Amino acid sequence: MKTINPFAHPFYMMAKSVGSTCNLSCRYCYYLEKRKLYGGEKRMMMSDEVLECFVRQYLESQVNSEVLFTWHGGEPLLQPMSFYQKALSFQRHYAQGRYVDNCLQTNGTLLTDDWCRFFHDNGWLIGISIDGPEHLHDAYRCGRNGESTFKKVMQGIELLEKHGVMWNALATVNRCNVEEPEAVYRFFRHIGCKYIQFTPVGPPEEGQIEAVAWGHFLCRVFDEWGQADVGDCYVNIFEATLANYMGVPPGMCAMSRMCGHVGAVEWNGDVYSCDHFVFPQYHLGNMANQTLYEMMHGTRQQTFARRKVEGLPGQCKACEWLFTCFGECPRNRCARTVDGEEGLNCLCEGYRMYFSHVDSFMRQMAENLKNEEL
Repeated sequence: MKTINPFAHPFYMMAKSVGSTCNLSCRYCYYLEKRKLYGGEKRMMMSDEVLECFVRQYLESQVNSEVLFTWHGGEPLLQPMSFYQKALSFQRHYAQGRYVDNCLQTNGTLLTDDWCRFFHDNGWLIGISIDGPEHLHDAYRCGRNGESTFKKVMQGIELLEKHGVMWNALATVNRCNVEEPEAVYRFFRHIGCKYIQFTPVGPPEEGQIEAVAWGHFLCRVFDEWGQADVGDCYVNIFEATLANYMGVPPGMCAMSRMCGHVGAVEWNGDVYSCDHFVFPQYHLGNMANQTLYEMMHGTRQQTFARRKVEGLPGQCKACEWLFTCFGECPRNRCARTVDGEEGLNCLCEGYRMYFSHVDSFMRQMAENLKNEEL
């Protein structure tokens, strides 16, 4: 199989195999409301036909020899295992020599021995949504009746460990756990987590954090990490910051100069500009009528991508940290600058605190790594 355009830039898709359907009701979740886009549809399950179309089009549109599939939700484990077995079958059929990786983001409460054997045997990476120790995790990550979910999540992690499944943690930083950064970080190290992704809760979700609190959180976690865990534990924002200091593309789209290369495909084949912009005005089309390549490389998506740079206010353009921040995620640009200009990131003050705090370390680390490459 040849790519549609071998000179195109790669893009990635978050596959919403169950739409916004979930067995939990986390208080800050930005995706549960997406059910409204489909008239309150109760069963948003990707069909075999849409699955095959997605796998085929995604592989056809890729320019790299290695292709990553990301299964997201909602809660993707609400699909039966047979769905993902079919996904693997379609991947083998359409890969034509490409190496395919799979990762899946789950709340962890539905993991079983069978699921973990499947993930291990097929080399899947599993992301677990967990916000820290029990009293912090349960503050916002609750069941449909408000019940605790922590013990079930920990049981899921234990099963992943038992079966030797690769996993990492996705921690949402909210109004509660932002006040206990050391406790959060030490918890993840205690349970053996090697990769942590911190994502701040932004507007208009419940639990939105203040900019200064976010800055203090990052600085204090950085200090804790820097004491003994450099090179042993990987924190997404620290890695992305270092990448920007070295002038290489970071692993976080929020910290990249431009965005628009990570789209979302819904259960029925609808494609949106981004997982955080699943709104009617960012609907690019449906795979039944247009290819992923056409939608992700089309004019509307390129316009969306340029907004990250073109929408920066003057205060950002003159900022000493622009080279490593790039205004962060556009979804958080809801504040005004000191001059009253719109488009400032609501977490700006916190990021400035963090970048100032880590600057000397990052400069030295970048220099050391560049010297090693010589």
